[in-house]
Formats: sequence, structure tokens, C-alpha cells
Amino acid sequence: MKALKNLALVSVLGAGLVSGAAHAADELTLQLKWVTQGQFAGYYVAKDKGFYEEEGLDVTIKPGGPDIAPPQVIAGGGADVIIDWMPSALASREKGVPLVNIAQPFKKSGMMLTCRKDTGITSPEDFKGKTLGVWFFGNEYPFLSWMSQLGIPTDGSEGGVTVLKQGFNVDPLLQKQADCISTMTYNEYWQVIDAGIPEDELIVFKYEDQGVATLEDGLYVVESSLEDPAMVDKLARFVKATMKGWEYSAANPEEAAEIVLENDATGAQTEKHQIRMVGEINKLVDGSDGKLDMEAYNRTVKSLLSGGSDPVITKEPEGATSTVVTDKL
Repeated sequence: MKALKNLALVSVLGAGLVSGAAHAADELTLQLKWVTQGQFAGYYVAKDKGFYEEEGLDVTIKPGGPDIAPPQVIAGGGADVIIDWMPSALASREKGVPLVNIAQPFKKSGMMLTCRKDTGITSPEDFKGKTLGVWFFGNEYPFLSWMSQLGIPTDGSEGGVTVLKQGFNVDPLLQKQADCISTMTYNEYWQVIDAGIPEDELIVFKYEDQGVATLEDGLYVVESSLEDPAMVDKLARFVKATMKGWEYSAANPEEAAEIVLENDATGAQTEKHQIRMVGEINKLVDGSDGKLDMEAYNRTVKSLLSGGSDPVITKEPEGATSTVVTDKL
């Protein structure tokens, strides 16, 4: 009789373990485009406040860096979802990485060229003969598209510009190695200010204002992910929780910045800079529901195709976006 009771107990415990396993959170890995900072506050907030957990998800957030290209990471199976700028994603797709935009948290572009006024630059026409700092690793595409539309060569020839392959810092402007450098409204521009160059000694050219803004910080997966209904469901829950994270970040920018700092393993970020960054980032998200604005997508594609003899992409993309995930929100 005792043996039968023990057997029954084992059976109950076993059933409990099976039931627990059945309700285990679905794992999902997100690859960021850059290091841990306010640019990604919505994701860290969603994880910290339990929004992912509420959706039955166990999300791993992988920071990026100067030598990490998200399209390569996902192509190698190192992530389920990546954050990337659309020029990089579409260029990667044309080169064989089957990336698909499933959601677009950022409505606006934060990219700018920041120049010293003492260079004499007052308009884009004045770029000719100047040295401009440009980020690479996929970030060069909006710049190259802009220069192509202006008809300004980027090979350093007469009437063109000399491109300085810019590191992810503002040193070239501070040390006068470049007349202008690439900056984001939420990051490097403020690094220039904090380094001691006052705003009235700078002139900025926002890509948005120049009509060449391209979509940034979208969410991308590989095509095969969308062929699996279970994965589509998982991605829909992920996007839903993420946008809740962005909404919370907009309402609580200082707390969001603190959450970002808590997740920064490098300890390199400052509270002042992160609070400011979260505030600027919220302007780019601008209450987004995560759904891709097709007018903005078409504008981006048109910009990337308008590259003269060296366009970023050479043909109209097919299958580069999908609403299968956001249709479930």
C-alpha cells in the first residue's frame, strides 16, 4: 500500500512538472544596434517592469557595439529579432540576408551632420571641398544617398567631399580633423556641447529637414520566422510589450533612464546624459503604435534608390515588410 502511495505521489509530481514546463515562458533574443543606452529604453523598461513576462516571454537583450552588425548576427542565428536602420536592412536584404520589417517603433530620424560655424558652412552646397565624418557599418547609407542626390562626389575629388571614416565619438570635430561629423539628436550632438563647444558655434543639418530622412530603429526578423505561426504569435506579444515599454518611458523618462543605467554593464554612461537621451528619443518614437507607416517606407526606398551611379539599393524591394505581426496587436 505504501509503495502505491509513493507511486501516486511521483505521478502527481511528474504531472506538475510537465504542467510547469508547458507554461514556461517563451524565449526570445533581441540584438540591439548599439550599446546599452537610452536609445533602447523601451526594451529595457519592458523587461524591467515585467511587460514581457506578462506576455509569457523571457527576453534576452544583447547590446551591440562598433564591431557588431545586427544583420550578420541574425543571419548567423545569434538573435531572433534585431534593431536596425532601414537603409542597412534593405541593403542587407539586397545582398542576400532575407530581413523583413515587422514593426517600426521610431517615427522620425534623429540623424544630423553637425558642423563648426567657423568652417564657413551655411548650407549643404558648402560641403564641397570639406571633410565630413561619416559612420560606417551600415550607417553610411543615408549619408551616401544624400550626397548622391546633391550631386556631390564622396571620393575627395574636386567639387566633392572627403569622407572621414568616423569612430563612434566626436573627436574629429573637437580636434578639427573634420569640418562636420555625424551626430544623433539624442547622443553625439550633446557630447559636443558637453565637450565645451557652445551651441551658437555650431550649425546642424537634420536629415529630416533635408528631405532625405530614412527610417531608423525598426524591428526585423528573417523571412522564415514569419512562416511559423507560433513564432508570429511570440513576435506579436513581444511588439505589444515593447510598445508598452515605450509608452511607460515617455511618461517616466527619469525612471526609464535609471533602468537603462542599471543594465549598462560598462558603467560608462552618466545619469544626466541618459535622462537627456531618453527625452530626445521619446520625440522620435512620438507615441508610435509600432506599425510601419508605408508613406515613410516609400520615402525611404525612394531616397535609397536615388543614388545616381552608386545607389544604396538598385531595385525596388519585394517582401521587405510585413504586417502579419502588427495585425495581431
